[in-house]
Amino acid sequence: MATATELRCEFSEVAPVFAGAPSEPTRQAVTAAVQQLDDYVIPRLSSLDAPALAVIGGSTGAGKSTLVNSIIGSEVTRPGVLRPTTTSPVLVHHPDSAGHFDDARILGGLARVSGAAAGAGELQVVASRTLSPGLAVLDAPDIDSVVDENRVLAAQLLEAADLWVFVTTAARYADAVPWLFLRDAAARGVVLALVINRIPPGATAEVSDHLRSMLAAQGLGEAPLFTIEEQTLVDGRIPEAAVAPLRSWLERVASDQAVRAEVVRRTLAGAVGSLADHATETARELRAQVAITEALTASAIAPFDRARAQLNDDVRDGTVLRGEVMARWADLVGTGELLRQLQSTLGRWRDRLTAAVTGRPTSSDRFEGAIEAGVETLVRARVAEATAAAAEAWRLHPAGVALLAESSDDLTRPSSDLPERAETMIRAWQAGLLDLLRTEGADKRSTARALSYGVNGMAMVLMVATFAHTGGLTGAEIAIAGGSSAVGHKLTEALLGDQAVRRLALEARTDLDRRFGVLIDREAARFRSEVASLGVDPAAAERLDAMAGRLRTEVAR
Repeated sequence: MATATELRCEFSEVAPVFAGAPSEPTRQAVTAAVQQLDDYVIPRLSSLDAPALAVIGGSTGAGKSTLVNSIIGSEVTRPGVLRPTTTSPVLVHHPDSAGHFDDARILGGLARVSGAAAGAGELQVVASRTLSPGLAVLDAPDIDSVVDENRVLAAQLLEAADLWVFVTTAARYADAVPWLFLRDAAARGVVLALVINRIPPGATAEVSDHLRSMLAAQGLGEAPLFTIEEQTLVDGRIPEAAVAPLRSWLERVASDQAVRAEVVRRTLAGAVGSLADHATETARELRAQVAITEALTASAIAPFDRARAQLNDDVRDGTVLRGEVMARWADLVGTGELLRQLQSTLGRWRDRLTAAVTGRPTSSDRFEGAIEAGVETLVRARVAEATAAAAEAWRLHPAGVALLAESSDDLTRPSSDLPERAETMIRAWQAGLLDLLRTEGADKRSTARALSYGVNGMAMVLMVATFAHTGGLTGAEIAIAGGSSAVGHKLTEALLGDQAVRRLALEARTDLDRRFGVLIDREAARFRSEVASLGVDPAAAERLDAMAGRLRTEVAR
């Protein structure tokens, strides 16, 4: 039973998440599987020696309640002239079998009542010594009732049966609705008997021959067929002679342990086979959903991967150095401020004091600000392009359209705090350059001499080296800034060494790329989280298949 319980848990956690027709059959399969496990498989596996449950079901007005009373020999369920008649099920069992039916072992969703007619959502339980302890009989609502709740309940009760006694009439045995249930019974291997009630006198052979041919065509040719001609009722019940063959068949199933065990085994095996089919259907849909989630994720992430690669190229090809950044660099070099930053602590303090007194930013402040603005603008542009491309990719798939429409986040635009995060990122990178230079200078024999020079000035030289496509200060864009830039570069090399400058530029570029990645991954995560919120488990399909196969093997033993 453990495997069945695990399978039930697995099915209950499966909820197809994509709208549209392809998922609807799976929803129905999952619902049917959970119901079948709850109402029959798990209860039956938990108590294989429980009485066989025979559900008396069939069409409206077929005389099911009258037949049940006739089998029992007393009025245990009330027939009537109003349709639908049986609105709530009635279960009849031997008193010694009460323990099998007075709890939630079967049909746990129905409250038990006794001694009075059941209401909606209730199961009337009646004890009768007429029945064998090995048999219980359940009078079900009409399978073609005009009341939706009755039809649903009738189908649920049939799922809970060890054997099904289908009752129809000579006038209605060819109706379409009953045959839907009969075909389902054939597919599941349910032990089935049929009763044709109210046959006009003299027409029994003709009617039964026709019905047998129909049964054979549906793979039900071996099902026992019982015929009852139209006749006067005695105390509201069918005369004993007419109902005796059916009662004898039921008693043989109930009293012969080997026969009862075979009926249970066959029905249980059929139910498990049906569950395996449901598992296969569900697993197929789950795999399709996994493929969709993977495709949605890939189509959304690809633009952000391209954005990161493009930013890396932008860093290397000098894009950042053009425009305002290049103008501020020219000012920094042309005014000699860069050399003062590089050459003396006194010069740095003098520039800062002048800026404080006049209220005007220094050239180095303007240069660093231009770097910040340039990189931030570039990042926002690349992220905006990636976001638009990801949203457009999702619009090409119905599931993506649904995600875009249902998301509380506007996935067509970058996140609202992107500008702030981009600004924080570039400032952190600039601060990281200072840490790199201090660490590098601390490793030199000439530590005091190196650190006596302006770390800020060397950091600005390193920024230019980071953004120059040659990795140094010889690019065409930088040449227009004047020869003093080369002096700054040479001075930095003299302090730290040529290889160190190149390595530091590479480290600075790598660090910036890493920070780009963190920023962009957060934007891409907005799309990932939407897919993840669907709750599609990639391993669920394999678990369903494995559990269904294991349960089939266990039942077959």
